[in-house]
Amino acid sequence: MTTASGQPASGQSSRPSTQTMIGSVSLPNPVLTASGTAGHGAELAEYFDLSLLGAHVVKSLAAYEWAGNPSPRVHPVSAGMLNAVGLQGPGVSAWRRDDLRALVDSGARVVVSLWGRRVSEYAEAAALLEGVDPAVVAVEVNLSCPNLEGRAGIFAHDAALSAEIVREVRACGLPCWAKLSPNTDRLVEVAGAVADAGASAVTLVNTVLGMVVDTRTGRAALGNGGGGLSGPAIHPVAVRAVHDVRAAHPDLPIIGVGGVTDGASAIELLMAGAQAVQVGTATFADPRAALLVLEDLVRWMTDEGVANLGEIIGVAHRGGRR
Repeated sequence: MTTASGQPASGQSSRPSTQTMIGSVSLPNPVLTASGTAGHGAELAEYFDLSLLGAHVVKSLAAYEWAGNPSPRVHPVSAGMLNAVGLQGPGVSAWRRDDLRALVDSGARVVVSLWGRRVSEYAEAAALLEGVDPAVVAVEVNLSCPNLEGRAGIFAHDAALSAEIVREVRACGLPCWAKLSPNTDRLVEVAGAVADAGASAVTLVNTVLGMVVDTRTGRAALGNGGGGLSGPAIHPVAVRAVHDVRAAHPDLPIIGVGGVTDGASAIELLMAGAQAVQVGTATFADPRAALLVLEDLVRWMTDEGVANLGEIIGVAHRGGRR
């Protein structure tokens, strides 16, 4: 038995190493929160020590305050959740003023997620990060927003626009992770394009497009109509996305996200080729979910005699475990 940080329990002689690298970013373990599910600040610090996680990814921020979509914004489904929150947020400047300090004081390693409605807005949001606290270790570029430039509908469906956004955001000087959409057959192509543009990692995947109709009213259950499906229902989609991108781009670091609820689902993404995972929808059921996933992962590594993550990362591409 081990603690969340991988320290051995009493009587244990050794512990597995959970350290991982996301490009140039070194993290003590591979379990992160997922953007949009853990708030803009240190909301989860009430439930556990945020410094125990690999990193804390904040809810996506634009260069300006944004109200989001009309309610209702979330709807439970049999194996997850449908949401159309609409990227509500205070904007980068207000976040730095009102929320970042609590995260810094918690000891968390912070990843700030950015979005925009056009390429220039991503650039504006990134510029507002100039001189940000060193606790911010990376920027995750949310490319699954509605696209007002071009015809792709979602930025992450357009390789050229996605690459252009990454080049703009990189100007802030922080490592850039591109969060991509599973709702396209161009995923591998887009991953290559953002890597060529300087993304140091890709986050796979954002939500799957979905819709629920309320049979009592005959109307959409969400105020915005359709929404994004997350949770265990999309876990196999995430595993396939990670596997395919790792096969096509073996040197591109990957953060896997989608239906991570326990150590086993995290390990599956690591074996498919991810260097880290994010815990999202499970946090709504239990605010401690990310910590519990980490504890379960360390316990599995100890029981299986896995000394370090390198033994299992990408093992599905090496013929499995021997």
